[in-house]
Amino acid sequence: MATIYALTNQKGGVGKTTSVANLGAAFAERGKKTLLIDLDPQGGLTTSLGYNPDTFKQTVYHVFIEEIEFPQVTLETDIPNLDLVPANLDLAGAEAELLREIGWDKILPGALEPIQEKYDVILLDCPPTLGILTLSALAAANIALVPLQCEFLSLRALKQLTKIFTKTKRRANPGLDLLIFRTMYDKRTSHAKEISEEIGRVGGKKVLSAYVKRAIKVVDASSSGKPVVVYAPNSEPAGAYRSIAHELLLIEKKKEQTHG
Repeated sequence: MATIYALTNQKGGVGKTTSVANLGAAFAERGKKTLLIDLDPQGGLTTSLGYNPDTFKQTVYHVFIEEIEFPQVTLETDIPNLDLVPANLDLAGAEAELLREIGWDKILPGALEPIQEKYDVILLDCPPTLGILTLSALAAANIALVPLQCEFLSLRALKQLTKIFTKTKRRANPGLDLLIFRTMYDKRTSHAKEISEEIGRVGGKKVLSAYVKRAIKVVDASSSGKPVVVYAPNSEPAGAYRSIAHELLLIEKKKEQTHG
């Protein structure tokens, strides 16, 4: 049974999509059958894996609007154990269409249910907004996984996201958990260190110990159409994403042991 992570942050530029691609590659590298689902109309995740979003006639949009099943829009990437459901600008119209649907928050969870036995991990790349697509992802997920940049505005974003998480947990998904990890940490600045420590204080046990430093290798990898875990496997950011994936797997293993 797959563990479903919704990577979300309403603030753009925090490394969310990059993290989805690299965590996916890190899980796949460990032999975990992994599915990445692009829920951003910009198709950033699709692009970061080397695909042109405009070339797809069927995408995640058709799962939401035409009730096509996920296997029909899923493609195997060049990375073993890693599959992708692409997105493009068609998805931009989905929110308005979904608003007219009764029970729109049940569409994504229902569509994911038949494929959960096929995968070990499913990663949902949410758009940088708190609209219907993000709320759908939170309704479907086991864990809301929040990347936070080590800067002052991230603390405000964390408080807003915590409110959304609490409401979603109460109204739509009682089993939803929240985890946080730090990205773009610049060890050269005392400000980043202070914010990193504050994120740890505010988030407590929800904050993962592993974090990702700011590195040019990540940018180079993204422009090459490959995750840094594949593009520069021995680099520091690749190691960081492997550490985060390892930590997440340990958390899930501990849950399984606790619940028998």
